[in-house]
Amino acid sequence: MNNSGLPELTTIPDGKLAIVPLDSMYEFGAQIDKYIAEWRADRMKTNPSLAALGDAYGKPSYIVPAKTPRFGSGEAKGTVEATVRGDDVYILVDVCNYSITYKMSGYTNVNSPDDHFQDLKRVIAAVSGAAKRVNVIMPFLYEGRVAMREGRASLDCAEALLELEALGVSTIITFDAHDGARIQNAIPLRSFESFTCVYQFIKNILRSDPDVVVDRDHLMVISPDEGGMRRAIYMATVLGVDMGTFYVKNSGGNTIPQNEFLGSSVEGKDVILIDDMISSGETILATAAELKARGVGKVVICATFGMFTRGLADFDAAYERGLFQKMITTNLVYQEPEIMTREYYISCDMRKFVALIIDTLNHDCSISKLLDPIDRINKIVEKHRRHETF
Repeated sequence: MNNSGLPELTTIPDGKLAIVPLDSMYEFGAQIDKYIAEWRADRMKTNPSLAALGDAYGKPSYIVPAKTPRFGSGEAKGTVEATVRGDDVYILVDVCNYSITYKMSGYTNVNSPDDHFQDLKRVIAAVSGAAKRVNVIMPFLYEGRVAMREGRASLDCAEALLELEALGVSTIITFDAHDGARIQNAIPLRSFESFTCVYQFIKNILRSDPDVVVDRDHLMVISPDEGGMRRAIYMATVLGVDMGTFYVKNSGGNTIPQNEFLGSSVEGKDVILIDDMISSGETILATAAELKARGVGKVVICATFGMFTRGLADFDAAYERGLFQKMITTNLVYQEPEIMTREYYISCDMRKFVALIIDTLNHDCSISKLLDPIDRINKIVEKHRRHETF
């Protein structure tokens, strides 16, 4: 990374770059496109080898439009509207975007995750055979919450990954996969990368509250359940604070399972309550209420994916009761416009980070510092302690 925070990319790219944002991520992809175009224009001014590539490297836009039109029957097809021959293609899809609709027999239907995944496969099929390399950026991993079989249940995520492998996808980029370590075993010979949003969360927390004290005596990181412990441990470790988690205690027999807390005392400390996603919000708000009952100070809720499937009324009420002070989720999935009006809400913008991932991979450079941003986290924490802007 140089002083601007951008990677030092001087190698010749692995094929011409093509960004294919599906309708579910088109606006997100358009901003990524602008970032990369600006960075490459600057590089070409100082790097003769890159400048010699001309518009094969630097151009105003790298977007290749793609469409998934539907017939009256509801069936669809995938098309791309420009050549991708020899290109390094990055297809972006948000399987959670319920704002995309289609008509069938006079009815308006909302695209489900299944519909989005089918459209992704259609576009992959449209570019296959011509593109040099096909990569998929799917921030919310399709069916990723089912990482292991319980009883006679389907393993849809593993099946989906195998389908993408069979279609020739080289790299799958996702974020905060529910159990990425287990899921990627479905395709051990493919590149599967699950990125964390911890750096962006910490930056937004410290910017929104300059008075927060980052040390063991004043701050803790809490996971609402044992499934999210790895995420909380990482954030707590890089911040140099303690972590805790809740777990279900069941003594057997006819006793009622109870939530128990594992960790040091939270009394008087500010808390970062972190999870991978907020669906209905029932779990995260119940955890916040329990923490408040234990005497914590400020509560900041962080989740990579904010679904808010039951609306915002419960969150509004919890905020009014003082159960939490701030809530941060990313724009990696569709954000209901209403959430942007809430004074407690902070949108964590991930577009520049995704642009960095694409730009780095296209140059065939290491992404290790993007996967583990501990150096960047340490820098902003030190600036926060010195009361410097970042």
